[in-house]
Amino acid sequence: MTHTVSLAGAVTGVGSWPGTDAREAATIVLGELGRLPHLVELPARGLGADLIGRASALLVDLQLDVSTTAYRVVSRRGSVAKRATDLLNQDLDALEEAWEAAGLVGADHVVKVQAVGPLTLAAEVEFGTGRRVLTDPGAVRDFAESLGEGVARHAAEVTRRLGAQVLIQFDEPRLPAVLAGTLSGRTRLETVRALPEPEALAVLEAALTGSGGVTMVHCCAAGIPTDLLRRSTARAVGLDVAQLTAADLDGIGELLDAGKELALGLIPSMAPSIPTTWRDLAAPAVTLIDRLGFPRTTLRTQVAVTPACGLAGADEQWSREALRLSTEVSSAFTDDPESL
Repeated sequence: MTHTVSLAGAVTGVGSWPGTDAREAATIVLGELGRLPHLVELPARGLGADLIGRASALLVDLQLDVSTTAYRVVSRRGSVAKRATDLLNQDLDALEEAWEAAGLVGADHVVKVQAVGPLTLAAEVEFGTGRRVLTDPGAVRDFAESLGEGVARHAAEVTRRLGAQVLIQFDEPRLPAVLAGTLSGRTRLETVRALPEPEALAVLEAALTGSGGVTMVHCCAAGIPTDLLRRSTARAVGLDVAQLTAADLDGIGELLDAGKELALGLIPSMAPSIPTTWRDLAAPAVTLIDRLGFPRTTLRTQVAVTPACGLAGADEQWSREALRLSTEVSSAFTDDPESL
């Protein structure tokens, strides 16, 4: 994979999409996101289709199944992993069909795929005893390495099917909680310690480098750890702009100074209660860049536009509208950012 993979000036979705029809979703996403479409996730299909469940189709030599409380590590492949694999293959088939129908051929194209990040995965999955995997440092490392290898295989399959380059997104919504130690124990006797940043970075890097591709880390939670992500090998960082506070500004500036690209979540994941224009939605990004003291051309050279988070909770009409608005905002950033 070459370093021509870039988010700058692009529009893409975060990952999830409403409904259960993989073919319809693939057709819509390819139609709306010509430059950087993504392989959608359809969590409404149930077990194995959600963020954690899909990981059971990607992990290498580690097995997950479901308990009464969470996904759980098991010794042999169970029904949930089989279902997750079937659903993922259906999604790949749907994207391949839509890709061919759209006449897209060759390595000039880029597709984004998503997977849960290793720290969020370890925070959400439990052992047979009910403890979070996150409480066992050795197991966390094993999961990160297994995930990285599995995502590398997944990306290679996408390239084989489509002939396109792949951008790999790791979703880490639990990352701030993992670092802060605010996750509760699954039992009254369990304490989940705060993971020190160097340890968390090593875990994240095991998955990033193991994937073998150009990567981004997405976190739409508050308190995004910008310093950790700046020191990672991820090409880009995705975030929800509405979650930023004044305390985050220096860290965002340092990400840009370090040459990281930003996937700015500017479009609400749910339809707003009042009419909203693309100019309204672009304003927070313009204000952010101005406050940081960067030229507005940074919006063209280091920024992509996305919805704030996944669109699984939206209806189909707003999901389409969110992508359309993302495109309008990105066009303004690309065409004439100084006039905004």
